[in-house]
Amino acid sequence: MNIIVWVVLGLLAGAIAKAVYPGYQGGGMLSTMILGIVGAFIGGSLLTLLQTGTLQLTAAGSGLSITGILVAVLGAIIAIYIWGLLRRSSNA
Repeated sequence: MNIIVWVVLGLLAGAIAKAVYPGYQGGGMLSTMILGIVGAFIGGSLLTLLQTGTLQLTAAGSGLSITGILVAVLGAIIAIYIWGLLRRSSNA
């Protein structure tokens, strides 16, 4: 059951982040899902850092909640930004 929650969270967070972030990101449903899952880890780790002061690799939430989706979307936006920086530097 957990894998289904991760897939749904990844799709939701990745799709929202791609819709909010300006420009064209490309990719299909699989890349959107992976983006959302990576975003959940980035957002969850940053939230843990802000709350406890320690950096740990944690996910945004174990279930689908508004807070978990928001944190995952913010993490996915950060991931899109970093990916854009890496692609720009490799093309130069």
